[in-house]
Amino acid sequence: MSAVHQESSTVRSHDLVIIGGGLAGLTLALQLRRSEPELDIAVVERARFPVPEITHKVGESTVELGSWYLANTLGLRDHLDRDQLRKFGLRFFFGGRDAALEQADELGVSRAFETPTWQMDRGRLENELADRARAAGVTVIEGARVRKLALEDPVGAGKRHRLMVDASGSAGPAGDPFVGQLEARWVIDAASRTSPLKRTLALARENTHDVNANWFRVQGEVRVDDWSSDTAWQERTGERPRWLSTNQLMGPGYWVWIIPLASGATSIGVVADPRFHDLERLRTEEATFDWLREFEPRLAATLERHEVLDFAFLRHFSHDCERLFSDGRWALTGEAGVFLDPLYSPGTDFIAISNSFITDLVSRERAGEDIRVRSRALETVYRSLYANTLSIYEGLYGGFGNARFMVLKTTWDYCYYWSLLALLFTQGAMARLADDAALRNELLKGVALNRGLQRRFAAAAGVPGGVPEQAGQGRFFDQQTVPLMGRLNAELNDRLDEGALFERVRGNVARLERVADYLGDRLASPEKSVSDDERSLLGAFPDQLRA
Repeated sequence: MSAVHQESSTVRSHDLVIIGGGLAGLTLALQLRRSEPELDIAVVERARFPVPEITHKVGESTVELGSWYLANTLGLRDHLDRDQLRKFGLRFFFGGRDAALEQADELGVSRAFETPTWQMDRGRLENELADRARAAGVTVIEGARVRKLALEDPVGAGKRHRLMVDASGSAGPAGDPFVGQLEARWVIDAASRTSPLKRTLALARENTHDVNANWFRVQGEVRVDDWSSDTAWQERTGERPRWLSTNQLMGPGYWVWIIPLASGATSIGVVADPRFHDLERLRTEEATFDWLREFEPRLAATLERHEVLDFAFLRHFSHDCERLFSDGRWALTGEAGVFLDPLYSPGTDFIAISNSFITDLVSRERAGEDIRVRSRALETVYRSLYANTLSIYEGLYGGFGNARFMVLKTTWDYCYYWSLLALLFTQGAMARLADDAALRNELLKGVALNRGLQRRFAAAAGVPGGVPEQAGQGRFFDQQTVPLMGRLNAELNDRLDEGALFERVRGNVARLERVADYLGDRLASPEKSVSDDERSLLGAFPDQLRA
């Protein structure tokens, strides 16, 4: 029997088919089942479960929005606490490549903020998600490829999208192999960069954030705590070791991540602006180690004692998409749609937002609502969030090697994120932005503040050669000493009604305006340097940074 005849011999119908059974696709399947228990969902995934625990995928570090989504929206808190590593925040080191680590400047926390985050073994997480999806009644078609995709446009009341699937894996509880045609009312592309729906509809769109990255895993733990024997330095963080942080080694035009994984491996990544670092020096494992010996020799020497498990390189990894949510009953989520930058770990955040918007649209359409207006409204909201977050990165890499610059920038970036994006999500209000004009207008005020201050940061970082790198002075810029930061993080756990949330957002925007003025003034005034006092991040705190 020919492949065409074989494909046409089996036809299965579902309410919704998700292409891609990674993080984005499986979390969406679970969220949809929790929202719409009667929804018949199939997930088509190229790999077979269980996948290796140490799976080579970007997205191992989470921050507050994405962590909240996994723990609370999807009910995965038990898995996170039991099988993943509790994260000790983001931690940055500056100017210490040729000295003992206690002589580097350090930016991070002495104790964890209140809202929990985790480091993710992606294979371990996706195996858990696949098990829970099956238990919830989701059909998981493994070892499968979508060979052809035919979307009905315009979508009629009885019309269904068609997907030609070539698979030798299993589908559903019976474990029967499937090769044939799937028909579905909804199709969601969560297939990462392979993205068959994006290719079919020619939706790919580049952006102007030109940065390259490679990443690899090594066997065993890479503990930055072992890079210094200084007792005072060791005691800065109390009983929690630094290696549980997402540790980031910063330099002009680049940063290197060190992320611990619960399986005992460590993820290493180099992210660099090609204006400062030739992409050819990062394209291969051998070239990358040569680069590390020059720019981060302490890490390079440490890695010589570890087995490298894998290696990948991505050129110009940041990308955009023409359309994400359609009233034609299709959508994209995860890297199939857009991707920003791994700094601050926004990937799971944007999966959480897009999955929540898709769930909103599917539920409304199933209830008989005309979603033409709402799909465009959610598209506008999502695109605004994407563009505004992109401004946090674009043109900023020239300042990454300067501790003073990054103290000012991270103070703003954290406060802005917790004041608006993370708060709106943890309060379940993100989709409300589509039809709540008052709430949306307050967010837009914050968006304008962020754009304005990021332009000032980019101007400072955009001078020839970037912001001058300085030798480390052994300073510890403890983010826990900024009262406002601790308060904003803790407030993510409050439960607010609509009126109280609006007042909180309005108050946060007013405070952000004062913070932006203060930080912008310090950015423009080099003589107002960051305090050398280890107990203080920004010296004597003005009212803008008090709780």
